[in-house]
Amino acid sequence: MVETGFASFDTTVDKTNRLLKDIEESYGWPKERRNQSYAALRSVLHLLRDRLTVQEAAHLGAQLPMLVRGFYYEGWDPDRAPEKVGKQEFLERLRQQFPYEVQGGMEELARTVLRALSRHVTEGEWEDIKSVLPKDLAELLP
Repeated sequence: MVETGFASFDTTVDKTNRLLKDIEESYGWPKERRNQSYAALRSVLHLLRDRLTVQEAAHLGAQLPMLVRGFYYEGWDPDRAPEKVGKQEFLERLRQQFPYEVQGGMEELARTVLRALSRHVTEGEWEDIKSVLPKDLAELLP
């Protein structure tokens, strides 16, 4: 665990590292590929956030670790939300934002990241998110 001298900072760094490690373990990536797991998490979070209603995006953001919440909201324009995209466009945008090749392609990447996120968000929030997404996109969520 990282020791910053501030309990809330230590906790958020630890939670963020566990989330990134979940992604890495799913792919068998070594810790040295932390930039790749961070890029995956950030890309999927931004695409999901932009597809959600402002209210659902805020509810999801409230459940994220403080550090993750910071980059979740980075660059967000709530006046443009929600961007009406289905599964195919979501995955195409993910391909544009994620600069690495991964086993299983973008759909598997999205599913892996969302599965890791699901361990840090309540089941009720996942159900709320699924209810506002188009059916084809909602099927990516665990």
